[in-house]
Amino acid sequence: MAKQNSDSRRAFLKNSLGALAAFTIVPRHVLGRGYLAPSDQLTKAVIGTGSMGRNHFGYAGTRVVALCDVDSKHLQLGLSTLGDKGKGVKTFSDYREVITLPEVDIVHVATPPHWHGIIAADAARAGKDVWCEKPMTATIGEGKRLVEAVQQHGRIFRLNTWFRFEDNFYGMGTTVKPIKKLVESGLLGWPLKVTISKHTGFDWKFYWVGKTNLEAQPVPKELDYDMWLGPAPYKPYNPHRVHGTFRGYWDYDGGGLGDMGQHYLDPVQYFLGKDDTSPVSVEVDAPQQHFDAVGTWRRITYTYADGCQIILDGEGADEKAAYIEGPKGKLYPGFRSDIPDLQKKLAAFPDPAPQQTDFVDAVKRRRKFALNEENGHRSATLVNMGKIALKLNRSLKFDPVKQEFIDDAGANALIYQPMRGPWTI
Repeated sequence: MAKQNSDSRRAFLKNSLGALAAFTIVPRHVLGRGYLAPSDQLTKAVIGTGSMGRNHFGYAGTRVVALCDVDSKHLQLGLSTLGDKGKGVKTFSDYREVITLPEVDIVHVATPPHWHGIIAADAARAGKDVWCEKPMTATIGEGKRLVEAVQQHGRIFRLNTWFRFEDNFYGMGTTVKPIKKLVESGLLGWPLKVTISKHTGFDWKFYWVGKTNLEAQPVPKELDYDMWLGPAPYKPYNPHRVHGTFRGYWDYDGGGLGDMGQHYLDPVQYFLGKDDTSPVSVEVDAPQQHFDAVGTWRRITYTYADGCQIILDGEGADEKAAYIEGPKGKLYPGFRSDIPDLQKKLAAFPDPAPQQTDFVDAVKRRRKFALNEENGHRSATLVNMGKIALKLNRSLKFDPVKQEFIDDAGANALIYQPMRGPWTI
């Protein structure tokens, strides 16, 4: 996918972006292109055809009609992966062209995280429903703007981490549902402390660290590196910055915390009942971080107004930690507990409220998905609070209503980080 720099293309993109501010494209499953029966497939465009994007070509009830990537090799690999289903699929190097397609119902954002907020918000403004990879956004400010865009334009949004509603939750040996039921029962007491470490079944993947001695190298002809960088500050090209290893650099992600944080933390937010709030403080114990390359950390502690805490134990210092500890009992990996006859006692309590866990059904029926722009923003805020505290190497106080740090101009400057022109959210 070579760069296209024609005057006509620039004019098209300029006009398209301007049009987004003036009107919303009504998708065909609502009106304008005919009624879409519940049995019919929805169409989707996948933006970012690396391994994560390709893994989501085939989810049930949808059909790929467009692919987009700034790397022509990735784009061709995406078409190859589709096989016969790739016939007639349109390909693009610029997402702004994709989101104007009237035949697209859903935009799946599978780019590196520094692009998530911008593309998802632009897609929502263009009348598309959005499936977005984690972390939802690279900054707290982007999350606030994305929530506004989704809600102002009446879109259905899904964040792609699923543990709050399906699959065994890492070392717990169960889905999150019985953990939620246990917490709601009050059998553990309150407030609760949740410890996330290798001893409770989690892996912080500290191999996602950056290199501090990158040398400038020629940009491969198949990659539009300027577009890959997008809103991020310009840095000379090195292959370690892009594709499989981008997570090791602050400009694009946040190491193991950025990669796994929302997988691990979103279910905690859910079972603690914190979907509409955030911690009031974050404390860090970590080496001084490099300005560019993400490093490791020993411990990050989040505290809520009611005293609940989430401990991210990076070095696995507490070998005997329970996953959840309360004043009346503890829960360990494998759903083991020090509460006698726990399962029998739990049976007397109601199950958690049902969730809308079918994204295609949510789109067709215009029903809010279980993990949406609002609660997804709150769990992304946990990740982004931690990233800011690590960058500054200091503990921070946070106002969960205003969604800003208290008496810390340096931390607040990182809520809305400057974007390289012409990009904005």
